[in-house]
Amino acid sequence: MMPNTDVYDSLYLYATPEKFFVEPVGTKVLLVVDRVSQQIYTQVGTANQIPTTASRRKIWGLVGTIRLLACRYLIVITDAQMCGTIAGHNIYRVALTDVIPYTRSSLHLTEKQVQHNAVYLEMIKSVLNMPYFYFSYTYDLSHTMQRLHNTTPEFLQMPLHDRADPRFVWNAYLLQDLSARPEQYKFCLPIIHGFVSLNTMVVNGIAFNWGIVSRRGIHRAGTRLFSRGIDATGNVSNYVETEQLIEVNGDRSSFVQTRGSIPLFWCQTPNLKYKPKPQISLHEDHQSACARHFDVQIFHYGRQILVNLIDQRGPEALLEDAYRNLVQRINNQNVRYEAFDFHAECRRLRWDKLNTLMDRLAHDQEQMGYFLLMRDGALISAQDGVFRTNCIDCLDRTNVVQSMLAKRVLNEVLSRLEILRKVEDHPAFENLFKQVWADNADVISIQYSGTGALKTDFTRTGKRTKLGAMKDGLNSLTRYYKNNFADGYRQDSLELFLGRYIVQDGECTSIQCPLESERNWRYTTFPLVLLVATSMLVAHIVLPSRYTTEILLYMLFWGAMVAGTFATIIHHGKQYVDKPKLL
Repeated sequence: MMPNTDVYDSLYLYATPEKFFVEPVGTKVLLVVDRVSQQIYTQVGTANQIPTTASRRKIWGLVGTIRLLACRYLIVITDAQMCGTIAGHNIYRVALTDVIPYTRSSLHLTEKQVQHNAVYLEMIKSVLNMPYFYFSYTYDLSHTMQRLHNTTPEFLQMPLHDRADPRFVWNAYLLQDLSARPEQYKFCLPIIHGFVSLNTMVVNGIAFNWGIVSRRGIHRAGTRLFSRGIDATGNVSNYVETEQLIEVNGDRSSFVQTRGSIPLFWCQTPNLKYKPKPQISLHEDHQSACARHFDVQIFHYGRQILVNLIDQRGPEALLEDAYRNLVQRINNQNVRYEAFDFHAECRRLRWDKLNTLMDRLAHDQEQMGYFLLMRDGALISAQDGVFRTNCIDCLDRTNVVQSMLAKRVLNEVLSRLEILRKVEDHPAFENLFKQVWADNADVISIQYSGTGALKTDFTRTGKRTKLGAMKDGLNSLTRYYKNNFADGYRQDSLELFLGRYIVQDGECTSIQCPLESERNWRYTTFPLVLLVATSMLVAHIVLPSRYTTEILLYMLFWGAMVAGTFATIIHHGKQYVDKPKLL
């Protein structure tokens, strides 16, 4: 008989000044967290053994623990919403969390430590509040259907957190204390970050489930302009695996695509300019890192079709040339490069030109196939290969192309299962398809850039509109602000949450806290001068009843001050950007 590897799905958290108790309903076991010694252990018992003075509340799961300056904190899920089902297993989205301190007092901290601990705590909460985290008590949400089908019986006997794909488990670092003892595995709930939409449709009298699951990678996870390119181990920024799922009467199908930053050592450091120029490092081993990246991708997915959508003229052309040449030098038979200058081909709202790209990829898609498993266990088709799509951000252009590739496969699967010949034949389903893929674009974009995606009017409606272009303009301005003045904090929050920065003992006392880094004197001086000069210029334009020579000279002086100060700020732009402090 196979052991039950499910995670406890009904929990109550009890708190006393000395301990936390976690009670799985209907069992005779308690998880005990000692708030003083910080030990975590299980004991046989029921709620009757917990002090009657303890507070009690329902929780949906344990995210893990993390040590900050004040103490260690317990992170719990206090509310969740069901998204739907995959293979009969319930999938949930995290709705609310709580970060609970082990100690109830901060009297042992200095004033600086209290301030910095509050910043660290807000960083953790800001990540937990990012859309969206997902989990399942019984289904391995970090793996695709095909990967799960190819596993051994021994693999399925492993605890859920042990067999999860480490590339996509966002609380792996937070679970370290909890997973240290094997007997505590049923309390270890792995969570993924990304986007999940699971929907039930009835078409021609046949009910079926359709949806997508996007899993955001933890390696090099970061913000848009502070996390670009590749690292020495072959991990790329903004790496996302997206799986389209179909289930009907026990038959299951999936189609997987990936996206990820161009696998070169390159950066696009924010400097107050609207579009900083991409820069390629001249001192790194691009070929070794990129080859390692492709080897890992081929191991997981098979043949790689690299769909590169960046501009082939202008600042992005540098990356396109380098990427193309690098792929040629690596000369891997399982890698094919396909470049498509999205902006040049689709200028003047000519998005019908995307069909040209789809035609160029049709043969690859036919050879690649998709996963199809029948209810009787017969494997009809397996996916061998993947489209790895990128643009400069792996957001807006990437999502448009991914949705079109997914639609082709969806049409083929629905036709093969004798449900529907084409999605376009069922307007309600076609609309759902467009909305879900546009929602996926928005959520992945918010996670990386801080704003919703651009070009989603095409995904939602099938055509590019002037209203959509205006909305894109507003989103672009918001991106500009966040990428320059807010993303350093967001990057630090991810470093802390994922365990890439660990708070040190003695910060702010025996060693300096990185949050204490000081700004250059220009940071406050020049913006203040610009504000005064702008105010004086406006005053000399608006207030005088008539313009004398003296007034005009003042206007000229203050105008020159505005222009000169603004130019100085732009020249030293990197000093005004909100930079990460924990890198």
